[in-house]
Amino acid sequence: MPFRPVAELDHDAFTVVFEHGWQSWSPSGWYRLDARPPRPTAPNHHVMAYRPGVDADRFQGEGLLAVANGSDVTVVAALTPDVVPSIRAEVHGDKLVITADGEIQVTTSTQSNPNQALADWADTFAAGAPAVRVFGPSWCSWYAYWGKVTERDVMSDVRQFDEHDLSVDLVLLDEGYQSAIGDWLTPRDDFGSTVRLAADIRKDGRRAGIWVAPFLVAAGSETARLHPEWLVPGISAGTNWGEEQLVLDVTHPGAARHIQDVFTELCRQGYDHFKLDFVYAGAIDGPRHEPLDGIAAYRLGMRLLREAVGPNRILHGCGAPILPSLGLVDCMRISPDTDPLVEPPSGDISQPGQRGARSTSVAREFLHGRWWANDSDCLIVRPDVQERELWARHIEAGPGLRMSSDPIGALDRWGLDRTRELLIPSSPKPHPLKNPLKDPDA
Repeated sequence: MPFRPVAELDHDAFTVVFEHGWQSWSPSGWYRLDARPPRPTAPNHHVMAYRPGVDADRFQGEGLLAVANGSDVTVVAALTPDVVPSIRAEVHGDKLVITADGEIQVTTSTQSNPNQALADWADTFAAGAPAVRVFGPSWCSWYAYWGKVTERDVMSDVRQFDEHDLSVDLVLLDEGYQSAIGDWLTPRDDFGSTVRLAADIRKDGRRAGIWVAPFLVAAGSETARLHPEWLVPGISAGTNWGEEQLVLDVTHPGAARHIQDVFTELCRQGYDHFKLDFVYAGAIDGPRHEPLDGIAAYRLGMRLLREAVGPNRILHGCGAPILPSLGLVDCMRISPDTDPLVEPPSGDISQPGQRGARSTSVAREFLHGRWWANDSDCLIVRPDVQERELWARHIEAGPGLRMSSDPIGALDRWGLDRTRELLIPSSPKPHPLKNPLKDPDA
């Protein structure tokens, strides 16, 4: 659908525009009219961290854009999670012209804090969504061991939790255990056993979680080789792990049974928290077995996962389209990955780095307690982490999950004390919101 005008607003030197990015890693925030919002610095970043196939050379929000001008905040937003238009704002003389490529709703608020206007919109948009759950403190293997994690590594850290009086309810096995992306039930040769790991984690009363990228299938995987009919033809989800990533077509009956069988087996092994990563792939448009658009296919796929795991296990979105995930996940990464480095080497703040993780998670604090529990990514405070004090303060100030991801043995005294201090249960209640017009860090 072509873009059409939906509103014309006055503007001045103090006007700011809120861009909401497509998925977890897409930059989001408030910008003055003379600013240049972040854009992808490489085609692969565009596919994997922005909205595939959608370009933006002006202010643009995916399903949500807002303008704060004087005492008014105008919120322009999608009508439903099932259809997410792109919404643009462009200066034309003395007017800021808002256009959209789909049906939208325009509301005006007199909230003095623009973020509160976004929160009010989020409350209304989420009407009927499930109540937000409370989550206990967690530990994740990713920033400790990256893709080379082993069963032995994880259990080495688990044994140190009690020794150092670290409160950890959930132990999350992140990426690296699998033999290939898409071959989820075949561990890497030198990993160990996912079955034994889950049992050992649970032995001491802790919960076991596991990472899966359910809608990705690596071109070189056994799944791709044996079942090409399960893939969306001609569609790439980007290049990662050294090879092209293809998209599982959940509208194909065989692929749907396969992914449900995978999650049923992981439940049987003892996992009850599923970090669903790179799930933007499921929402990429393409010629599927059934004639569904990308968002409809994504929402179908997420419902298939919920059917497989049941109502009481946790679905944790990451790399996920934000609006289309409403009502489908219990917690959601609302920022790019953090990193031991503050700045991403590419300069693209959708890529791993503390600066982008801070700015986008602060911009999306208004979603916490309204749509789900926010995940602003992990606490990492070992000595080689740049500006670790600032990152710890960011985690402390924000709402949502508290998840450590350091090798416990790599922490110095300050790092251990700070980790112990910040591993506290998350509150399901909405968080006091910063005012972007008054607080430069908002």
